Amino acid sequence: MSIPRLKTGMIGGGPGSAIGLSHRIAMRMDDRFELVAAVFSRDYDKSCQTADELAMDRDRIYRTYPAMVDAESARDDGIECVVIVTPHDSHFEIAKCFLNTGVHVVCDKPLTLKLEDAIELAQLVKDTGLVFGLTHNYSGYPMVRHAARLVRDGAIGNLRVVQVEHAHGKPLAAHRIWRIAPATGGKARVMYDLGTHAHHLLRFVTGLEVVSVSANLTTMIPDREVFDNAHVNLRLEQGVVGSLWASMAATGNEHGLRFRVYGDQGALEWRHEDAHHLLLRQADSTIQTMTQSQAGLSEDASRHDRVSLGHPEGVFASFANLYSEVADQIAAFKSNQPLESLELGYPTVRDGVIGVGFVVAVEQSSASDGAWTETFRPAP
Repeated sequence: MSIPRLKTGMIGGGPGSAIGLSHRIAMRMDDRFELVAAVFSRDYDKSCQTADELAMDRDRIYRTYPAMVDAESARDDGIECVVIVTPHDSHFEIAKCFLNTGVHVVCDKPLTLKLEDAIELAQLVKDTGLVFGLTHNYSGYPMVRHAARLVRDGAIGNLRVVQVEHAHGKPLAAHRIWRIAPATGGKARVMYDLGTHAHHLLRFVTGLEVVSVSANLTTMIPDREVFDNAHVNLRLEQGVVGSLWASMAATGNEHGLRFRVYGDQGALEWRHEDAHHLLLRQADSTIQTMTQSQAGLSEDASRHDRVSLGHPEGVFASFANLYSEVADQIAAFKSNQPLESLELGYPTVRDGVIGVGFVVAVEQSSASDGAWTETFRPAP
């Protein structure tokens, strides 16, 4: 029996939006979502332009998201889920509005710019029981999932050191000027955009939380009003230490996302530009290269295999893997079944709160000349 597609709306993602395109491709990859309503842009004509390109009914293209909430909630076939791909400063109000009308949410990172807003959203999700997915999409890569499973299974022993970075040199296009405006992207823009991805990847793979940070935020590119480079020393649970480098000024770097995790029996290394490979370094310096779709990988990795060995998947699939897991949770919600959280599954609103709390601690530490600062960590 076929599973009905979830009627879905989108806020943001209009003409020229790369992230909107990524989410729409991911939504359809497993055919679990049907995009039926939207406010693609603050400019209604641009919203209609995108709707026409997607062959959507203009009657369900709205001028504002409150108008969309009112109209869709009055329909028998109204949306069940909304995707938020707008500038950072608008996530809180949009997500809150839809949650209050019983609509599940998928939100691009970061969750919010203010910690108190993130905490409020987490409480609202808890009170309503609705599903909330946050698209730290890199945790959707099968070989990242396999790395996390190897760590939990003790393949590299007790952890000692973790290094993670997300540093690229890609210039900002003029039409994305909001990204370097403090009001919309946050003063610590490099951390909200890139650092939260690196931080979540570190947490996802190691299973450990960052306890405190010593940070240095700087602005490398002249005339930018935001921080575009961050060096952060980390203290994690269980006495593990590490570092995080996030930068929008790493000249010549491509995407620049990678992690290295060192234990007392071995080490793991992964980088986004070669996402279908994972290196396992043994204590005797032997190096094993593991490849996506090869035999013998964990179920955490293989459950999202879409192509055969030797056919690397791309970034859209990493988004789609998260969307598929969100769809499973919404289906359980609709059937009044318990929402079972995967040990290695899609990021939730709680991950968003932890990410925002991490950025706040980094900002406080940097403002105090790198003083060690505790992070905010909500109760389990």
